Amino acid sequence: MMIELSLNGERAAVEATTLQALLLARGYTLESAFACAINNCFVPRPQWPSRMLVNGDRIDIVTPITGG
Repeated sequence: MMIELSLNGERAAVEATTLQALLLARGYTLESAFACAINNCFVPRPQWPSRMLVNGDRIDIVTPITGG
């Protein structure tokens, strides 16, 4: 079953049912430094495996920027 959502501002149809499954399917290394929000709400890393995705979710993945 495909889920329609927004991923970093772009529409996507995915088979992943959890945030962690989505991240892995998109090639993110879970040990890397980044944060996730769903519908403008921060999702703590321990909740990634159990946070279910639903049609219309807006997922934002934010990575730190170094330099200054």
